[in-house]
Amino acid sequence: MSEEKKTLLVVEDDPGLQSQLKWCFEGYEVVIAEDRKSAITELRRCEPKVVLQDLGLPPDAEGVSEGMATLQQMLAIAPDIKVIVVTGNADTDNAVRAVGHGAYDFYQKPLDTEVLQLIVQRAFNMWELEEENRQLLARKTASPLEGFIATSDKMLQVCRLIEKVAPTTATTLLLGESGTGKELLARALHNLSPRKSEAFVAINCAAIPENLLESELFGYEKGAFTGATKTTPGKIEYASGGTLFLDELGDMPLALQAKLLRFLQERVVERVGGRKELPVDVRVVCATNQDLKEAIAGNRFREDLYYRISEVTAAIPPLRERPGDAVVLARAFLQEFARQQGRPLRNFTHDALQAIESYDWPGNVRELENKVKSAVIMAEGKTVTAEDLALEPVGTGSYPINLRAVRLEAERKALKQVLSITDGNISKAAEMLGISRPTFYDLMQKHEMSETV
Repeated sequence: MSEEKKTLLVVEDDPGLQSQLKWCFEGYEVVIAEDRKSAITELRRCEPKVVLQDLGLPPDAEGVSEGMATLQQMLAIAPDIKVIVVTGNADTDNAVRAVGHGAYDFYQKPLDTEVLQLIVQRAFNMWELEEENRQLLARKTASPLEGFIATSDKMLQVCRLIEKVAPTTATTLLLGESGTGKELLARALHNLSPRKSEAFVAINCAAIPENLLESELFGYEKGAFTGATKTTPGKIEYASGGTLFLDELGDMPLALQAKLLRFLQERVVERVGGRKELPVDVRVVCATNQDLKEAIAGNRFREDLYYRISEVTAAIPPLRERPGDAVVLARAFLQEFARQQGRPLRNFTHDALQAIESYDWPGNVRELENKVKSAVIMAEGKTVTAEDLALEPVGTGSYPINLRAVRLEAERKALKQVLSITDGNISKAAEMLGISRPTFYDLMQKHEMSETV
């Protein structure tokens, strides 16, 4: 099977040059665009890594204003692409301007195909190196916890809390809706603790019938009830030395809550049908999707048990309250499932990303994982669409989040804030931001701000 061709977007309005460049780069998948509108369309459709762009584009074919605008718009949409601008003979000033606006390199006419091929190949190599670095950095910084992906402030705060609590013996309560990753966090807490080499034992209190839950937790002696043909330790004993994870604790019957409370206070267990107290050294982590304070008010949960299990409490936000996390998680799931299924799926389409970002995700991360897994199986193209995800498209406009726009807005807010604090004193404002006065004035000019803002 031959290696897939790399896509090169050529933005050029001259038909003769279009043909020459197609011949020059016959080893690439060359996509042609003749103006800004078609260039943006092809950029979104093909997602090229390298763009070869003439600065003289219609309707300003004799100037560079349209070419500069095209360059800036492409970089705003895809900040990581490598744009090589092509300028007229001896037009060094505009070439340098283009590089200042973010172009990777420039080339001046007339064309020397061998030199141009070297520049394009170098651009692809540079993109691949930077992408490898981005992936390595993402694996290191996407989340403080191994196996847990988080970028939003709320979720990162939860991860840091888990890191701080993990080395201690504090009983920890994880609160969150179904599908938010409570068991993953419990496992992370165990893996970061001194008990990581011992057992992690999980039990779902809502999944086991009430009449069996006690014997599952505490074990039973031979002959304790019909069918008890041998003495069997419970989950608590199996977890000795390690971590016991009690999921959906809010569904535990009141009678059993009293026995669990005694265990947490005394750290001994008494098997069903037994009389002997057995000491157990275990770290306890509990989780529930219920409002335990409301359950206490309704006499469905013991208040003394609540205070015993919540020495440290971590409230896990639902996915809809984690800005940006849905797309990051979706990309990670896509990569994982595409590899598992042997599917050549690279990314999501524009409408899919919009749909992921705008959907409410009532089933949280579990629902997102299931939809991406299904989409990997059902997708027919190289990218996953909103239809593949069984999500409604949310429109055809520009993608609502743009990194450059976010940075500019943050920069503008910082300037306004320090000017307000210093009552317009430029020297103090520049000092607060750690920049020089000239740099501060340049930023004000960039954002068209006055000293009285």
